[in-house]
Amino acid sequence: MSPRSYNHLLGIVHRFFAFAVMQQWVQRNPVTASPRHETGSRIPYLFDLDAAKRLLAVARSLSERSMAQYRGLVYETIFALLYGLGLRVGEVVRLRLADVDFTRDLLFIRETKFCKSRLVPLGPNLALRLKRYVEQRHGSNAAPERPLFSFTKRGCIHEAIISQAFHTLLPRLQLHIPPGVSPPRLHDLRHSFAVATLLRWYRQGIDPNCRLIHLSTFLGHVDPNSTAVYLTITEELLQHAAQRFQVLAPKGGAR
Repeated sequence: MSPRSYNHLLGIVHRFFAFAVMQQWVQRNPVTASPRHETGSRIPYLFDLDAAKRLLAVARSLSERSMAQYRGLVYETIFALLYGLGLRVGEVVRLRLADVDFTRDLLFIRETKFCKSRLVPLGPNLALRLKRYVEQRHGSNAAPERPLFSFTKRGCIHEAIISQAFHTLLPRLQLHIPPGVSPPRLHDLRHSFAVATLLRWYRQGIDPNCRLIHLSTFLGHVDPNSTAVYLTITEELLQHAAQRFQVLAPKGGAR
């Protein structure tokens, strides 16, 4: 458990027992543990559309192996779902053919983190990409319960294998990593989706505060506070936020 999560849980338990003391349910607060030290927050690398396209291109160029047929196609499609839908890698590897509904262009994400299930809509381009993948990789007679992404008949690809492939491809992308930003991780594709969504709302003149609950539901979070962690303040976000403030603030300031 991270220091942030530990301290949050510690605070809840401490306040509960403080209330219990007030109600005279217990004589004293048994919580005596100290908060853990929180280190500086990690600044994630954000993939823009150009970097994401390069990632898909180099993934597509991966050669096949005897135990990994359609290797390039599989990784290209996985990375497309991670970046294009903001899915967790664990959600992607657990997908079955039955979870893809091409009639309504939906993905059914089953009992993922926090034991929640949800429907995730596919845009037209991503739906077409995924349909082509299924036709090429699985054909038309595959069992519905077959893993969507697999190299063998034993089961789905392990998350660690996908992460390893991602880091193997990174040097070929020739990414520029700004000072203070951490090297890219696989989870940053999900982070990039969340930040790109917020930027798109700003550009369209939409108030993000009115839509954050929608993004939270799409990402499978318990509440918008969890989603807010992904909304890293970038220079572009600050510019849009400043422009919105100038529109809303009274001209000439307070007198």
